[in-house]
Amino acid sequence: MLPLLLVSMDVSVLYFAIPSISADLEPSGTQQLWIFDIYAFVLAGLLMTMGSLGDRIGRRKLLLFGAAAFGTASVIAAYANSPETLIAARALLGIGGATLMPSTMAIIRTMFTDSAQRAKAIGIWSGVMTGGVALGSVMSGVLVEYFWWGSVFLVNLPAMVLLLVLGPIMLPESKNPEPGRFDLLSVPLSMAAVLPVIYGIKEIPSEGWKFEYVVSVLVGLVFTALFVHRQRTATSPLISPALFRGRGFAPAVVLNLISSFGMMGSAYFTTQYLQSVLGKSSMEAALWALLPTVLVGVAAPVAAQLVQKGVHRAHVVSGGFVTAACGYGLLTLAGTDSMWLVLAGAGVLAAGIVTVMSQMMDLALGTVPVGNAGAASSLLETGAEFGGALGMAVLGSIGTAVYRHEIPAGAPAPAHETLGGALAVARQLPGDAGQALTTAAREAFTSGMQAAAIAGAVLLLGAAVLATATLRKVHVREDRAEAAESVA
Repeated sequence: MLPLLLVSMDVSVLYFAIPSISADLEPSGTQQLWIFDIYAFVLAGLLMTMGSLGDRIGRRKLLLFGAAAFGTASVIAAYANSPETLIAARALLGIGGATLMPSTMAIIRTMFTDSAQRAKAIGIWSGVMTGGVALGSVMSGVLVEYFWWGSVFLVNLPAMVLLLVLGPIMLPESKNPEPGRFDLLSVPLSMAAVLPVIYGIKEIPSEGWKFEYVVSVLVGLVFTALFVHRQRTATSPLISPALFRGRGFAPAVVLNLISSFGMMGSAYFTTQYLQSVLGKSSMEAALWALLPTVLVGVAAPVAAQLVQKGVHRAHVVSGGFVTAACGYGLLTLAGTDSMWLVLAGAGVLAAGIVTVMSQMMDLALGTVPVGNAGAASSLLETGAEFGGALGMAVLGSIGTAVYRHEIPAGAPAPAHETLGGALAVARQLPGDAGQALTTAAREAFTSGMQAAAIAGAVLLLGAAVLATATLRKVHVREDRAEAAESVA
């Protein structure tokens, strides 16, 4: 859990550090965007490569290599004296993160041959992953308050040192006994398939459906087709098509993608709601955003217990989607002063989503051979990256369209773009005019959030039906068979 916590925290650890970084290093607008985004881009682009590599050279070996790289990159980032150095360090952090995430899940598959124990372990894995993102923003706020901005990176070092010391002693080594040759051509093809799509759909919510972003997505889809063709024809593919022959694996990847869609689509609105609609400071918003994660810590273990007591996994997963849809339902009732309702909706939604994610990870890992656990883990996580980006793009676009429709026609142009733009304009207007624009903009944003929540709820209810249809005949192999395969 040590590397997983740090990798997830690094997604949000710059939220409060970026003003100090900007004052110290003076990056351009483009450089500041890359400081934020390069970590997630490199992480997403290399997940499949690193998952497959771990199956070949050993998951523990790759995990420890990634920990060393992550720690080194953290030091470089902490003491970076230029924007270029910090961008390079964030890219190296992404490489390290890509080695750590699939390795942790694959090692869980190897260590826990008993399905009940594995389900509990994956439940903890899911909770740590979700909680780490929320914790990262709060920790960065506290550290920047009392130290300099580089401290948000140095906090990684004690955990990584502990992992490097204890990992060789406590973690078992495992790998595919017959991995075949490593397909080098698939590496650039996988990156060319993932990165343009992720880039395009990440930019669409804020910049709109501009030509270059649509082209970026289309280029990525072309390379996706080439990547799939390569995997189907290569003698030793990076991602074996045989993984999808296991009953339940393909539905697990798809349903996990949809759950990530729902989670990130909600986060896009709730964080802005706390800051821009309710007027909370960044630190206050981050602290309040921790509250919904309390339910996350309960959801996955409860789901695992239900499955172990005989409730069919299809019903548990469908129930998770329905629960998450109810969370979106609460968001549809929110007004411009509904903090507790929004927090409750976010908590219910997160609990339902984590229920689904933990069960899909358990199902996917239980239906593939131990030798392919790294590749299977990387596919799940790559799908989650796509789903999260799609959730922000699609639901964000719905919310933006409603916002622009409801903002007063006579408002200045920046007010029609975003809520932040409207609030900036309102601060420059005199008296009642500024207050009127602020009120109208907050009401328009809330209406957009309600519309996006309706769309999210409909999608998740559809996913509940899909889960029932695709999982009702899926049963993971018996523990004894899994243990025998692990030994073999």
